[in-house]
Amino acid sequence: MFNMQTAKDQEINSDSNLALDPPRYQRVKISVLGRYMLANRTEYPCQIIEMSPGDATFIAPAAGKAGERVIAYLDDVGRIDGTIIDIIDGGFIMNYNASARKRDKIAAQLTWLANKDLLDIPEERENARIVPDNRHSSIILDDGRKYNCKVIDISITGAAIDIDVRPAIGTKISLGRMHATIVRHYEDGIGVQFDTAQEMLNVVQQNLRLA
Repeated sequence: MFNMQTAKDQEINSDSNLALDPPRYQRVKISVLGRYMLANRTEYPCQIIEMSPGDATFIAPAAGKAGERVIAYLDDVGRIDGTIIDIIDGGFIMNYNASARKRDKIAAQLTWLANKDLLDIPEERENARIVPDNRHSSIILDDGRKYNCKVIDISITGAAIDIDVRPAIGTKISLGRMHATIVRHYEDGIGVQFDTAQEMLNVVQQNLRLA
């Protein structure tokens, strides 16, 4: 069974004795879809073919340039934020910024993604989730406060939302035209469950639009 491990190698640096390299992470071959935004704020779809807790290989229509900042939202992973470190044929490699806690979460998710096909592990989520075509929406709390947000992914029963505030779990909200309840907190936002399951994903996307 695959297990994510951090590989730390020592080597002699010509400028200092016995200096340590930065942590090196083992990459996993996966197939994860998502969207990314370059420094000019243009968004594109993408596919991740290799990933570690520290970097990811993107197949992408626009590669940007080395050193350029990238923000990406990936299925089953969430938001990552970092810089392009190499340009490859048909895409780029991105080295992303993350706390130790976030890297641990990514490592656990990559372990699951790498093993689920081998072990025939079913998806934990009952309903398929997608990255919506238009991720910009807003939520309104039950006390009337309104906040702009970005939807990371959606299903017919709920959504993961990138937002600066973290209202309490159990808070009733409106997301676009849909009523929902906050059911979990993420590092970068919240997860909500719709009060009424929507009929189809295209209906969900229509209802994300601001009323």
